[in-house]
Parts: sequence; structure tokens; C-alpha cells
Amino acid sequence: MSRKYFGTDGVRGRVGDFPITPEFAMKLGWAAGRVLSERGTRKVLIGKDTRISGYLLETALEAGLIAAGIDVRLLGPMPTPAVAYLTRTFRAEAGIVISASHNPYYDNGIKFFSADGTKLPDEVELAIEHELEQPMLCEPSEKLGKAIRINDAAGRYIEFCKSHLSNHLSLNGLKLVVDCAHGATYHIAPAVFKELGAEVIAIGCKPDGLNINDQCGATHTDLLRETVLAQGADLGIAYDGDGDRVMMVDNSGRVLDGDEIVYIIARAAKEAGTLQGGVVGTLMSNMGLELALARLDIPFVRSNVGDRYVMELLREKNWRIGGENSGHVLNLDHTCTGDGIIASLQVLNAMLGSGKSLAALCADMRKLPQVLVNVKFAKGSAPLDKLNVQQSIREVEQALAGTGRVLIRKSGTEPLIRVMVEGEDETLVRQYAEQIAAAVKIAS
Repeated sequence: MSRKYFGTDGVRGRVGDFPITPEFAMKLGWAAGRVLSERGTRKVLIGKDTRISGYLLETALEAGLIAAGIDVRLLGPMPTPAVAYLTRTFRAEAGIVISASHNPYYDNGIKFFSADGTKLPDEVELAIEHELEQPMLCEPSEKLGKAIRINDAAGRYIEFCKSHLSNHLSLNGLKLVVDCAHGATYHIAPAVFKELGAEVIAIGCKPDGLNINDQCGATHTDLLRETVLAQGADLGIAYDGDGDRVMMVDNSGRVLDGDEIVYIIARAAKEAGTLQGGVVGTLMSNMGLELALARLDIPFVRSNVGDRYVMELLREKNWRIGGENSGHVLNLDHTCTGDGIIASLQVLNAMLGSGKSLAALCADMRKLPQVLVNVKFAKGSAPLDKLNVQQSIREVEQALAGTGRVLIRKSGTEPLIRVMVEGEDETLVRQYAEQIAAAVKIAS
């Protein structure tokens, strides 16, 4: 069955436009409460990022859950992976994150974690959608839920993160630039690295409700690069608004994306003899990652785009490491979901354990030129079904003749067609991507 409200990463949209409205959020809280109250504890955690609409949606969700008889634990601003972790440690029935991740402040979203800290199964999302179609009824007063604020949530998660740097290692002597995108990691990540001994230059740590992801963080790394070079730092780390993505910058200013971070973590696990199986990437993963892993005799497979699909394939194959080039990195030996802070600590483990610089750790991986062009399309249109678009795609595939890849897909979170072309010659790759993008624009 197809889902009406839940996309690949919960419910998401522009604030004030359905379904990101206070009325829908309250009904969603009630519907989720109705389903979850039948399945175990009557306790749900709510965390959020720093965008201004978080106050509105948090209050509405809280009211809906309480009306369904659910006790609510309010975490305040908290990274998405922190909510997943705390959901497990509090033995809650579910965790809710109010965030639109890397999107601008005027968007927001609501996503759920199950009791074990993973994305909700499809059947639970479908059950919630079924309840959304029913009249909203309030429980009797004696059965209403209560709300409590968890004041030490940040400290609990900081200690959890710190435990993922090997006990015999320290960050003493390292100078790090940490960009928190004015998002949910602003009061977490700098503390983690400082308490582990690093000298930390924190940027993107002054959220005002409107500046989340604004020309900073994992989706805009120019500020990080400039600061690393200006400060003579050993490396830089950037997170997105909700902290589940990470990008890194070496001391020369070169940006390392999720593919390179996954390579470093997988290689370190292989050398330590702890790698279980292989690595899961996505259709967007650079071919250079696949080739570099092959040289290490590490198996590699691709899932559909989206960290939930990476997770599904990891579980199916009983592997532990996977990720997306966008910066979602999964290491199931350490966490149950993508976690930017934990992933960056794993890279630092590899650096300190090997005595190599960040640049040296991924020197054996050469990424092929890959160009991604995003094309907006009108709601209700289907540009990928148009003959001119299909013909343009066929022409590019024939020109590449097996030396590269073409991937065209709809975004799961925005009204965008993503056009990706990969090959040996960057100039030609860009030309081909623009050619297909132009055809999509015409068809839109």
C-alpha cells in the first residue's frame, strides 16, 4: 500500500502549508498515540532542531499525544541520532524528531523512531495514516498523558558520543573547526570534541530560528574550508541542521564527502579485522568508492537513495557499514541510525590509530567526476515520462558507452528532479548533465 502522508523521511513540507500545520501536527500526534498505545509503553520522546517553527509543531504534537493518553518526554533541541539513542535508553515506545534536516528554515518535518531507535516500519506508518482518517476523540481526563522536560538530555548524549573514541586515544594537540549549521548539534558537537582534548573553533553555533543551514554546515562547506585554511586547523567537520549528515575538510581545504568517510571507516575496520561483510552505498555513490573498495577486496552493493534503504540492505545482508555521498553514514557496530558526530569520531579513530592525516587516509580513493543538477518541476507534472527527456537520457548513455553512469530520480523530500551524470571527463560530464537538465526543464 502507498502512503498518503509519510515520505521517505517522515512528513515534510513548507510550514503553514498542509501537512505542516498545527492542526495536522496535533492530529498526527493523536493518531500516532492511538497506534503506539496499543503496542507497549505509553511514553514518547520529542526532540527538534533549531528552526523557529519547532515551537509550534512541538506544542501541537504534544497536545495530540496527550489527548491519546501518551506520556511525553520533551528533549528540546537535539540531533536526530540523539533522539534515536535516547528513545532506546528511556525505553520509550517511540521518538519523534521535528526537523527538515538540511532544508531552509521555512520548511519543517516530523519523523518517527521505533522503540529500538530505527525508522518506523511501513506497517506502523500505514496504521498511523489509517487513524488520521478517523475522528479525533480525546481520552477521559483520568487517562490523559503527561508531559515532562528532560533537562539532562544533552549531557547524556555527549557522554554517549565520547564513548566512541577509543579509550587509549585523545584529541590533545588537534585543532578542529566544527560547523554546526546553526542547527541541533550547536550545543553538543563542540562540547564532545573539547572534552576529548581538541582545540575547537566552533562556527555555525548561534541559532536564531531562521539561520539554520544558511550558507553553512554540511550542505554549504565554503565557510568551513575558509575557516580551516585561515586558522591553520588540522581538519574541519560540518554537520547539517539535524546532525545526521557529516562532511569533512582536510588541512589543505579539500572537502571529503560521505563516500570518502565511508571508505575511511570501512578500510579501518578491514585493517582491524572487525569488518563484517561489505559496504552498502546508494545509486548516487561515486564509482570511485566502488573501485577503491574492490582493491581492498571489500564487497560493495548499491541500494536506492535514502538512508532507510541503506539500512534495509545492511540488515538483509547482515553487514554493518554503509552510507550516502550526501553525508549519511551508518555504522551499526556503534549506532542504530546515521549519526554525524559518531561518524566523525570514527574517522578520528582511524587517523589517530594509523598516525596518518585525513588526506592520507583517503589518498587511495579517486572519485570520478560526478555532476548533480537539480531541476524544479511543477506539482502534478511528470517530466520523466516525456519523450524528449527519455531521448536525451538515451543519447548521453550511448555517448558514455559504459565508461560512466546516468541516474535520474525524483527527490523524496522536495519538488526536484535530480540529474546525475558520472564519467572520466569532467567537462563532458557537466555538458551531459546540463543537456538532460535542459530537457527536464522544457518538459516541466
